[in-house]
Amino acid sequence: MKDFQTAQIRNIGLGGHGSSGKTMLSEALLFNLKEISRIGAIEQGTTTSDYNEDEINRQISLNTALMHGVWRDHKINIIDTPGYSDFFGEVVGSMRVVDTEFIVVSAASGVEVGTEQVWNEAQKLQVPRFFVVNKLDRENIEFDQVYEGLVESFGHQVVLAQFPVETGPNFDAIIDLFRMKLLKFAKDGSGNFTEEDIPADLKDKADELHLKLIEAVAESDDSLMEKYFDAGELSEEEFRGGFRKAVAEDAIFPVFCASATTNVGVKRLLDVIVNFCPSPADHGEVKGEDGKTRKVDASQPLSAFVFKTLSEMHMGELSYFKVISGVMKTGEDVVNATTGSTERIGQMFILNGKNKKNVDHLTAGDIGTVVKLKSTHTGDTLCAKNDPIVYPKIDFPEPLIRTAIKPKAKGDEDKISNGLHTLHEEDPTFVYKQDSELRQTIVSGQGELHLAIILQRLKQRFGVEVEEEEPRIPYRETIRKKAEAQGKFKKQSGGRGQYGDCHLRLEPMPRGEKFEFVDAIVGGVIPGKFIPAVEKGVIETMEKGVLAGYPVVDVKVTVFDGSYHSVDSSEMAFKVAASMAFKKAFEQANPVMLEPIYNIEVRVPDEYMGDVMGDISSRRGKIMGMDSDGRFQVINAQVPLAELYRYSTTLRSITQGRGIHKRSFSHYEEVPSDQMQKIIEQAKKEEDE
Repeated sequence: MKDFQTAQIRNIGLGGHGSSGKTMLSEALLFNLKEISRIGAIEQGTTTSDYNEDEINRQISLNTALMHGVWRDHKINIIDTPGYSDFFGEVVGSMRVVDTEFIVVSAASGVEVGTEQVWNEAQKLQVPRFFVVNKLDRENIEFDQVYEGLVESFGHQVVLAQFPVETGPNFDAIIDLFRMKLLKFAKDGSGNFTEEDIPADLKDKADELHLKLIEAVAESDDSLMEKYFDAGELSEEEFRGGFRKAVAEDAIFPVFCASATTNVGVKRLLDVIVNFCPSPADHGEVKGEDGKTRKVDASQPLSAFVFKTLSEMHMGELSYFKVISGVMKTGEDVVNATTGSTERIGQMFILNGKNKKNVDHLTAGDIGTVVKLKSTHTGDTLCAKNDPIVYPKIDFPEPLIRTAIKPKAKGDEDKISNGLHTLHEEDPTFVYKQDSELRQTIVSGQGELHLAIILQRLKQRFGVEVEEEEPRIPYRETIRKKAEAQGKFKKQSGGRGQYGDCHLRLEPMPRGEKFEFVDAIVGGVIPGKFIPAVEKGVIETMEKGVLAGYPVVDVKVTVFDGSYHSVDSSEMAFKVAASMAFKKAFEQANPVMLEPIYNIEVRVPDEYMGDVMGDISSRRGKIMGMDSDGRFQVINAQVPLAELYRYSTTLRSITQGRGIHKRSFSHYEEVPSDQMQKIIEQAKKEEDE
């Protein structure tokens, strides 16, 4: 492939709700770029971007796919991302390297929760946004309604750049408000189109919308606004330059029309990408973590950002990166500025799905992959040794679902641990922890499907099988009132005996204060050298718990009396005595159990609000408030963690896949007495086993 300057590169992301047609749009783009000879089909498993076996079987995108092609002497990099919310981390990673996000909206469904998710992520990172209303060849489409939904959700800066002449199976013509022409697309799927004059019955509508587009561009720039007021119009050059600047500055968000499966509107999109989407050079400078900045320019020292890691059979790890500055070359030694380690750049590729083309260098702004880096992972920065810079890590979403796993075969623990570590390095939205308190390996991710795919990879790639089990809950034990008790440990069995005697007072402390130990011994009734042993005995007992084996918290413990034996007393004896006294006092102090309470924020379309609130109430949840946000309701609630097992699956089922939620730890709260008895009984049963 020929060399491209930074200004000739366009980096496009395709994002949106599941089933909005992103994968098929990427197929149509590749076909028009002459990178593939025919448009594949998801049902047949023949699309370029969904090449993974899991993706073909499930008929959904699970991974970010990288593609490219050349149009009018410009290189266009296309990143297709999954729409299923379990894999939103893929969208978050890719958003760090694209220069324009194309938010694909199904004309049949309009704005959905996934549309909002992609918009919010792009807005957070200030990535310019275009909308593509896809599937206009479907029956019963109301384009105006879809557009109104976009304006209602995202504001009046959303402006039409095109509108369809007719929707449904006959959709083959678009009114283009740039050219003020009717674009008539061939019925043969070639993507070719001819330009015709706008029919008389659509002329008024086109004029009105063209004026709105010009006004939106003029309003984005004070100097253009003045010219527009003075002359009553903008020249074509002023309009095009103004439009490009307004897009780059997030001042307008244009809407385009397409049917990817019939290849209508797609070839025109390629012209739009070249003419109006920002190039990487338009970013100016990119900020590093340390206050340094780097200009997106080939003449600058090398720096590159790794936004994804993928492990491929027979290939090893493939690192996806964007060259921010300078030129990346094969055989070059670079430093991983994030970790401080040195890497040698091996084989580099540009991709179309799984198809790889070897390249020996990539210039600033371009995107590619490199194999077998030793210690470089997602979110790391590679750069020239003599001029390091570290770009901020990717802010991945927090896990939403957790489950526990155990090996099916004994002796697989190390293999499982190594496999989980590798899978986390590839996909930071997957997290695992060997929890010593719960005595379980807890794996967490974005949803049930996400974890199912991870555990499938564990089996396929590392040869280990695991069983899932419900994760235990990190309960806590505490007291409600003050109590005192004596613990006396006396043992005579020939030779030197053991003697320890202490009186402890337990008092409840405010929630979250954990523990305080007070030495109130007077007159040396317990020698000072044994006081640390008393405290140690208390701490060890608190760690093991009294009621059901969970740690004790929020208790003040005072040792205020006791006795000792000049020969038989020892640290061990006082440790045991303290443990005995603590348990007795704890049982008399109205003990209770505490459970973790989580904040959850649920976003759902209006029509599902009642069902979702009913479900939250059935989970012992408290509704804390509700907000309306465009077409969606945002429900804020607090729910015990014990009631959130597989919640994302239930929510998806209740809302037909249109609801999403976030969760975060809030506080600990008393467990209702009936629940507490069940937990204690279960703990005793496990102990007996």
